[in-house]
Amino acid sequence: MIRITDTVKHLIIINVLMFILPMMMWGEYGRTFLALYYPMYEEFAPYQFVTSIFMHGDLMHLLFNMYMLYFLGVMLESYWGPKKFLLYYLVCGVGASVFSLLIDFVMLQYMNVMPGSSWGASGAIFGLLMAAAMVFPNRKVSLILPPVTLSFKILVPLLMALELYLGMSGKNTGIGHFAHLGGAVVGFFLILFWRKSGQGNRWS
Repeated sequence: MIRITDTVKHLIIINVLMFILPMMMWGEYGRTFLALYYPMYEEFAPYQFVTSIFMHGDLMHLLFNMYMLYFLGVMLESYWGPKKFLLYYLVCGVGASVFSLLIDFVMLQYMNVMPGSSWGASGAIFGLLMAAAMVFPNRKVSLILPPVTLSFKILVPLLMALELYLGMSGKNTGIGHFAHLGGAVVGFFLILFWRKSGQGNRWS
């Protein structure tokens, strides 16, 4: 088992606490007002761009995202250092929230589809997937379903293509596919910026 790094550990603890404590204090509503709402709704508040990336709809949603945070985050934090990793994670998460609202705006204006609320760390997780493909492109990953082994440089584009297809299909899956893509896109350009600005791989 890979030893967990400090920032990943703290992020997991925060996500778990944000899942449990609001329900203990305020019931189901305690979690919903921390989700991200479209600005036309009275429930919208600017802080939701941050709080929503630490909220989860159910236990399976939380467990899956935290496993992915552990699996991907330990590699990237060990490579980048805690400060750079934390900045990247938060920028991808908030960027995914902004991207999600932009898609909601387009859907409302041109397709008359009313936006709902969104929450979850998945946008930040997809940012980590993009980072893994750019930083560790040849590293192999063994999947359970389907039982194949792929490198990040192959796996991640396949996942992005699947997210795009599901998002464009118009099916109401209850999953923010475009938010996922938004986190990946933000991560892609942030890494490009770091590379072009000549910043080192690791921040002290």
